[in-house]
Amino acid sequence: MTDFPISTLHGDDSLLIESVALSEIAERFGTPTYVYSRQALTDAYHAYEQALAGRRATICYAVKANSNLGILDAFARLGAGFDIVSGGELKRVLAAGGDPAKVVFSGVGKTVDEIRLALDACIGCFNIESPEELDRLDTTARAMGKTAPIAFRVNPDVDPKTHPYISTGLKANKFGVAYSDARALYRRAATMDGIAVCGIASHIGSQLLDPAPVAEAAERVLALVKQLNADGIELDHIDIGGGMGIRYDDEILPGATRFLAPVLEVLAGRPEALHLEPGRSLIGNAGLLLTRVEFLKHGEEKHFAIVDAAMNDLARPALYDAYHAVVPVQRSDTPAQTYDVVGPICESGDFLARDRQLAVRAGDLLAILSAGAYGMTMASNYNTRPRAAEVMVDGEVCYAIRERERVEDLYANEHRLP
Repeated sequence: MTDFPISTLHGDDSLLIESVALSEIAERFGTPTYVYSRQALTDAYHAYEQALAGRRATICYAVKANSNLGILDAFARLGAGFDIVSGGELKRVLAAGGDPAKVVFSGVGKTVDEIRLALDACIGCFNIESPEELDRLDTTARAMGKTAPIAFRVNPDVDPKTHPYISTGLKANKFGVAYSDARALYRRAATMDGIAVCGIASHIGSQLLDPAPVAEAAERVLALVKQLNADGIELDHIDIGGGMGIRYDDEILPGATRFLAPVLEVLAGRPEALHLEPGRSLIGNAGLLLTRVEFLKHGEEKHFAIVDAAMNDLARPALYDAYHAVVPVQRSDTPAQTYDVVGPICESGDFLARDRQLAVRAGDLLAILSAGAYGMTMASNYNTRPRAAEVMVDGEVCYAIRERERVEDLYANEHRLP
């Protein structure tokens, strides 16, 4: 069973998130709807704070996991920094009240316009991922009369032992600069008028359950830091990236303290501040996707629970063959059967769960758990489907943090032929 501590059973056997019944949310906001717990994301953030107690450290929430303004607002109020990968994400952070001085700009393809936007905002650091990007940043910063704070994202060539699509620290990946090139790049950057060297970064992948590869990457990065120190290059921070996994099914999790302990041991006694960029582990299990069963279709080989959510709402099962637990919102006395939970999109790959034992009837509500990360941010309008509403639950109250799209919104910027 998934690790989703914010869900409980009410006296009438209706599933709750914090103190609000999901059936009430469905009645008020409709379905499909993403529902988040403010308490759960707060608890996840505090777990990192406790693991880092006594260390000079900045927790930068990875905006790509879930970029809703309400989510960003909640983390900004907790004091979080932000890891961004586009100019659009920077604008979201600023609109949500985030501190630009705590923003780290990652990503392999920063445009000149995005760089200008970030320099004007006075962000904390650019994580540089190629020599060409360094040149572009130096040229742009000098033209603006500014100095850009940078760290190189160094590829430590460490296998994170995760899904190949979310592995980012191997030689074959597009991310970062080669470890063997990094020292020379730092020496070059230190001579540039538009550049201020301030840190070093690495990030080896996502949904990591074993802390050992992260510690191995930190050891390689630290060896490089010592070489840079010998070259007279002093750094303000070491950025270890993010990537700690969550429980979707039966994964064994280390928790923030155990996950970070080996890295903290590697970096013990170092003067540099520690930066880290968690995303999924802060918001993944703080959110679920609420959906309603439209039909139960019984076939010769398969039974299907056809719901009003689809792969356009939650792409992870179709994209990664990812597992998400599915639970009925209200208990039913109907006999359980094995169903594939599928959406109405015209694709055989439109499934949200396969081979699940469910006691459900048409019209019942289902909660698809562990959907707070890489759910709404990866949603699309395929088949001209409006994207879902998003709701934040805060104790006994809940409120919309994104209104449901209308079909008319989807073609508002389109034009018929003259």
